Amino acid sequence: MVSKIGVLGAGQMGSGIAHVLAQQGIEVVLFDIAEAQLAKAVTGIEKNLERQAKKGQLESAAIPAIIGRIRTTQDMEDLADCDMAIEAVTEKEALKLEIFRKLDGIVKAGAILASNTSSIPITRIAAVTGRPDKVIGMHFMNPVPVMQLVEVIRGLATSDETFAATTALVARLGKETAVSADYPGFIVNRILIPMINEAAFALFEGIATVEDIDKGMKLGTNQPMGPLTLADFIGLDTCLAIMNVLHEGFKDSKYRPCPLLVKMVEAGYLGRKTGRGFYTY
Repeated sequence: MVSKIGVLGAGQMGSGIAHVLAQQGIEVVLFDIAEAQLAKAVTGIEKNLERQAKKGQLESAAIPAIIGRIRTTQDMEDLADCDMAIEAVTEKEALKLEIFRKLDGIVKAGAILASNTSSIPITRIAAVTGRPDKVIGMHFMNPVPVMQLVEVIRGLATSDETFAATTALVARLGKETAVSADYPGFIVNRILIPMINEAAFALFEGIATVEDIDKGMKLGTNQPMGPLTLADFIGLDTCLAIMNVLHEGFKDSKYRPCPLLVKMVEAGYLGRKTGRGFYTY
C-alpha cells in the first residue's frame, strides 16, 4: 500500500491534493521552488480543515495530526523515498517534461510517477522517463477536497499494476474514478473547454452579453455556474492552454481558440486570480 507520496507544486491543485492525502493518513512531502508558496499552502490547508470541522465533516482534534503529516521542501531530492509522486505544476508541457526527467532520477525504483495534467498526453510524459510503465495520469478536479472525481489516464505503456494501485488510491481518498484513453483533453476538458471557448465566441460575435450567456446556460441547462464565470474561476490562461493542446493534438478547426480569449490572455485578464476576466472582481 502507498504510504508516502510526494506532491510537486504547492498551488491550488497541489495543496488540495496534499490536503486530501494527509487527511487519509498518508505522509506527504510537498515540494515547491517558492518558500512563500509552501507557507501559503499549509496555511490554506489548515483553514480548509477548520472549515470542514465547523461543518461537522471532521473532528477539530484531528487537524494537528493531519497538518503534521505534511512536510514541505524546496529540494526535490527529499522525494527520493516516496512510494508515489504526483506532479501538479503549471500546465506547461516543457516544464512537466523537465520535472519528470528529474523525478525519474530521484524517486526510488518501482515508485509510481503521476501527473495531474488536464490535457497533455501521458504517453509523451512517460517517454522522457526510464519507467514508462510506472507513469499514469491522475487528473483531480478543483477544488480537490470538494470534487468527487479523479480522471485516471493510462499511457500506452502504463502497466496493469500501476493502474490498479492508482485506482485503489482514488478509492482510499473517497473519490470516484473515470478512466480515459490517452488523447488530448481526456474526458472532462475535451467536452468542457470547447464549451467555454464557444461561449467566448458567442460574446466575441455579439450574440449576447456575458451575463446573458451565463444565465442562459445556468437556467437553461441547470449548470451550477455559467461557462464564462467558470472560465474566470479556472483561469483564462489555463483554458487557452488546453484549447491549444486540443487544436494542436487533433488538427481540427473546431478546436480553434476564440480570438477574444487569446486577446484577454495577452492583456493579462486571466480571471479571478488577476481580478479581471470576463467579469471584474
